[in-house]
Amino acid sequence: MKSAYEANSITLIGGVSMGTGVMIGAGIFALTGQIAELAGPWFPFSFIAGGIVTGCSAYTYVKMSNAFPSAGGIAMILQKAYGPGAIAAAASLLMALSMVISESLVARTFGTYILRPFDLEAVNVLVPVLGVGLIIFAYLVNISGNRSVGLFSFIMALLKIGGIAVFGVAALMASGFAFRPVSDAPEMIPVVGFTASIALSILAFKGFTTITNSGAEIVNPHRNVGRAIIFSIAICVVVYLLVGFAVGSSLSLDEIVAAKDYSLAEAAAPALGTYGFYFTIALAVVATASGLIASVFAVSRMLAMLTDMEMIPHSHFGMSGPIREHTLVYTVVIAGILTVFFDLSRIASLGAFFYLVMDILVHWGVFRRLRSEISANGAVLIIAIALDVVVLGVFGAMKLQSDPLIVVIAFVMIAAVFAYERFFLSRWTDSGGHGGH
Repeated sequence: MKSAYEANSITLIGGVSMGTGVMIGAGIFALTGQIAELAGPWFPFSFIAGGIVTGCSAYTYVKMSNAFPSAGGIAMILQKAYGPGAIAAAASLLMALSMVISESLVARTFGTYILRPFDLEAVNVLVPVLGVGLIIFAYLVNISGNRSVGLFSFIMALLKIGGIAVFGVAALMASGFAFRPVSDAPEMIPVVGFTASIALSILAFKGFTTITNSGAEIVNPHRNVGRAIIFSIAICVVVYLLVGFAVGSSLSLDEIVAAKDYSLAEAAAPALGTYGFYFTIALAVVATASGLIASVFAVSRMLAMLTDMEMIPHSHFGMSGPIREHTLVYTVVIAGILTVFFDLSRIASLGAFFYLVMDILVHWGVFRRLRSEISANGAVLIIAIALDVVVLGVFGAMKLQSDPLIVVIAFVMIAAVFAYERFFLSRWTDSGGHGGH
């Protein structure tokens, strides 16, 4: 590896491939069943709602990335908004941790789908073992350099988007294009549950931040970072909606919830038969592998930038080589630990809490200090904040009833991140206002 950051090493298509790679890997295969459990029979529309909320959020990142493309991405945005203090550092670390959490989510999903043909997914030890194996593979691909990641992401994105489209269309054809979910549940949408499900739908779209965090490495970043974000979100809205209807037309709501960790494979069997079932398993393996590789690429770079900006401490732990290689190791080790000790539902919840808190801080900081500088519409920023607050509040309230422990864990971890950064940096914000890097 020549350097920590390789300018102009990622094309527009490569950026879109990276973004969709992260989103589709987690969004479809890991979260569809969990979203259905909260949203009820009309869960496909949760993806539309999540896309709308994400679109409002993406506005901030697009405007900032077009003005200040950076390999630090979100860390750069937060530092410019809050100064080089504990608020910016803690929120940046929350973003990095939410991405690492998503990696463990995808890794466990990989293990679950591989075991499904053998009915071994109930053997708890095998899922994390396979997940950790995928994380190690992602490390080996990433250590080979940016261009390897870009090419791999592009090929995998083509394979899985095409494959998922085939799955969705074939499943809908098998059901006679019955766009309404097969369910005996009441027709009325459960408003509270549906709103809470949007938190997970947003998590399914948050892979667009992978593009933000690799801004300086994208060709013509002032133009292409924003375009890559918009294209990635648009592609995923279509793919998610198609698959949501395909799964809903093949399985009842109870069946989707029962198979929530492998709902697409379960839906493929009645709709497409044995060959369709194995095709979906193969598709899940491709999607999760490429998603994890793209995510590790982005997180390790973000951690390297945070280290360069002196926002987080760094230790070599006896390792040689540049910081970028060290942060790769940190990323895969943390993801591996989470893969071993947390199940899919709790991983997803933890990731949603971290991401939404960080997202609110980004919008608020840009609204207060940067909207004039980047010519951003203040009303859009306020709408983005309001939507995040509502979704986070409802999701948190539901989790307090169904799984209070994960709410406590999330609160303690978020508080610990802020307290640690406050101790490490000994300041909340720079007295001069805007930060630099």
